[in-house]
Amino acid sequence: MARIELNGLGHRYPGSEQYALQPQTMVWEDGGAYALLGPSGCGKTTLLNIISGLLTPSEGSVLFDGRDVTQLPPEKRNIAQVFQFPVIYDTMTVFDNLAFPLRNRKLPEPEVRSRVQEIAEILDLSGELRRRASGLSAEEKQIISLGRGLVRKDVAAVLFDEPLTVIDPHVKWLLRRQLKRIHQQLKLSLIYVTHDQIEALTFANQVVVMYEGEVVQMGTPQALFEEPAHTFVGHFIGSPGMNLLPCELNGESIRLGEQSMPLAPALAVRLAQVGKPLMLGIRPEFIRLASSGSAALDADVVRLEDLGTSKILTVTLAGKPIRIRLPEQQTVEGTRVRLDFQPERTMFYADGHRIA
Repeated sequence: MARIELNGLGHRYPGSEQYALQPQTMVWEDGGAYALLGPSGCGKTTLLNIISGLLTPSEGSVLFDGRDVTQLPPEKRNIAQVFQFPVIYDTMTVFDNLAFPLRNRKLPEPEVRSRVQEIAEILDLSGELRRRASGLSAEEKQIISLGRGLVRKDVAAVLFDEPLTVIDPHVKWLLRRQLKRIHQQLKLSLIYVTHDQIEALTFANQVVVMYEGEVVQMGTPQALFEEPAHTFVGHFIGSPGMNLLPCELNGESIRLGEQSMPLAPALAVRLAQVGKPLMLGIRPEFIRLASSGSAALDADVVRLEDLGTSKILTVTLAGKPIRIRLPEQQTVEGTRVRLDFQPERTMFYADGHRIA
């Protein structure tokens, strides 16, 4: 296991003037479970390949426990990597596939058997160890691939590049739980690349959200939901995502179209210092329907959707759609409602970044 440091790390592919990975500095602690989350093309796999040694960055450095490994190939970094599609040896049994990384490092056979049995039990493969891998389904092969990445005790980190893409949704849910349990039991450093927010939020202790080659926020699932540091995080995390509305500062209030919402004096002073166009952000869960109140805002009802456990009300405010999550038992009468934005949950952004 290792503490991984990225110092001024950035990458441009040959012939391109644009960064595939914006220069950045960060630390991933030894034994942590991290997820790299973002849409396709945001730089997740580029960053993972730089950490693994499959790609040499055009600038900056990678350190494992303070040791510079930037120029070292993968086999010199003591990492394990699990790819999107299973890479196993079809002519071997399940046992031999799991044992291969250990035998390749000349471990004593009793230790090999003990470790393989331990990982096989965790992944529910104990009854499959004698089977030939050639007769297995794609899902079963990927589970073996996961096991082969986890079987070594001495790895600096285990890197997963969207490993559950080919897995059935129900099995995917079970495997996420197993990976979480494996991390708790074995205390390995795990880095998991995905574009699926559910996978990231249920697997990782710390989620690294990427957008256009930049890490825009790194934090716990709770922090990403409650205090998104960037509008992309607010939009990408949550279902529905954060409501984002252009707004203007007007003294000690915020104007949304023709309506105003009062601000705390200290917040009004801070927003006045920004000097840039502002965006208000608030999650659907933090808006309430109000019967009255000077801070309430009028909005026009568009539709009400019943999700079984809650309802999603869509309204328009200042010409923009807003979604509100309501309790299942709540009813909505008429074509207009009044909205109360929880002040402590209302965020403001400039150039995409949250104003502290």
